[in-house]
Amino acid sequence: MRILDISMTIHPEMMVYKNRDENRPVFTVTRDHSGGSAYETRVTLNLHTGTHLDAPLHILENGSTIDQMALDRLVTKCRVLDLSHVEDRITEQDLAGQPIEADDFVLLKTRNSQSETFEYDFVYLEESGARYLRDCKVRGVGIDALGIERGQPGHLTHRILMEAGIIILEGLRLAHAGAGQYTLIALPLKLKGLEASLVRAVLIHPCLF
Repeated sequence: MRILDISMTIHPEMMVYKNRDENRPVFTVTRDHSGGSAYETRVTLNLHTGTHLDAPLHILENGSTIDQMALDRLVTKCRVLDLSHVEDRITEQDLAGQPIEADDFVLLKTRNSQSETFEYDFVYLEESGARYLRDCKVRGVGIDALGIERGQPGHLTHRILMEAGIIILEGLRLAHAGAGQYTLIALPLKLKGLEASLVRAVLIHPCLF
């Protein structure tokens, strides 16, 4: 059994969305061994930092929160699709013919995984691609960008997926994940009433399901 870590490492100099300073993690040492018997750190960060899950509340008014997300949907079979050839946006045409089955958790591997700095022209999932995946009845969609869309008016990609009950997982690192089937484990923190959570996402090969 092989375990592949597909999570971003959290640190103050990491890639953050649009390079915004307010999105950068802040580590503050509150106790250390020079003045006591323990070492403790306070971490301040945006919940959409690094590898994270979006709950429906992120986009949908009165949407469900991260603590309401069923864990059995996040320990699941998944399928990595290699879309490294896509230059700008993932459309229905890019996804048609891919081996996608109902209830798959689909991970979109793109050229984004080759960069460790934020690219404003990152590859994203366009609305027609979101509708195609919705019609395929997938369980979830993950992408190797800090956003599944690139600031589209009305957040249509988010809305199409969330209104169909499809989970959105962002900020993956898929450079070393080949196309194929895996088991995905992507568990959020148990944060009450919030719209997102960081996760430690891993793939297990061969698939256990």
